[in-house]
Amino acid sequence: MKIAVTGSSGLIGSALVASLRSAGHDVLCLVRSASSPGPASSVWHPERDQIDAAALDGVEAAVNLAGEPLVGRWTTDKQDRIRQSRLRGTQLLCRTLATLPRKPKLIISASAVGYYGSRGDEPLREDSPAGSGFLASVCRHWEEAADPTRQQGIRVVHPRLGIVLSARGGALAQSLGPFRLGLGGRLGTGTQYWSWITLDDVVAVFHRFLDDASLEGPINVVTPEPVTNRQFTATLGRVLRRPTVMSVPAFALRLALGTMADEVILASARVVPQKLLDAGHTFKHATLEPALRHCLGK
Repeated sequence: MKIAVTGSSGLIGSALVASLRSAGHDVLCLVRSASSPGPASSVWHPERDQIDAAALDGVEAAVNLAGEPLVGRWTTDKQDRIRQSRLRGTQLLCRTLATLPRKPKLIISASAVGYYGSRGDEPLREDSPAGSGFLASVCRHWEEAADPTRQQGIRVVHPRLGIVLSARGGALAQSLGPFRLGLGGRLGTGTQYWSWITLDDVVAVFHRFLDDASLEGPINVVTPEPVTNRQFTATLGRVLRRPTVMSVPAFALRLALGTMADEVILASARVVPQKLLDAGHTFKHATLEPALRHCLGK
């Protein structure tokens, strides 16, 4: 299968591209640098509405993962980059795919559990309404940006991704330094739910999307066992054999990160992967401690 991928240099994208190629798929990476595009990549510039439609001819599926990282203090400029990088890229890609003479059968266009906002201990399934706040608004419009492909009868999947665990990057990798020094601890009250999934399971779920035509629309890509930040902290400390007596108060996180603290770190999203469970999907790493030991080689 010929598959186009945006965001191929990111944590998920790089692992997915390697896995797809190992499985025998022909992968075309949409990249922003023309330094060495090569035959397996094509340059695009969403901010300029530039994309090579001819390079996408014959693509049977597309995976859209491009977007400004959420990490960092959310200044006005940062928020604008987060929003525009997701909306403009998705709109350009989907509009182009929808007008191809040979249209793809599937587009997997990323979203996030931030769609639900902060909802305490409420179980959140795919039919739960959108939450409030900046990130929930971005996710809602991000999913709507794929409408041109939907209107052409193309199957669209929106993986609402939780915290992706990997020692190679993301939240876990950023936590390892302090935790290994014995400085790890809960964030805020620690009662907020974190919905998580290992990188290996994300890649496996994306392969499932390619093969299972019954899966479409928003799909929660998290394990069935979300944990509180307090539980996550204690488990990571146990795996690393380090104390976790420290804590970072909410006000300090807000001072350092602005609204990003409330919408990502302190937000509580107890997300249930209902559609994957109904489809009989089996997670390789469904419980946190074995998952962390797998990620960290413990």
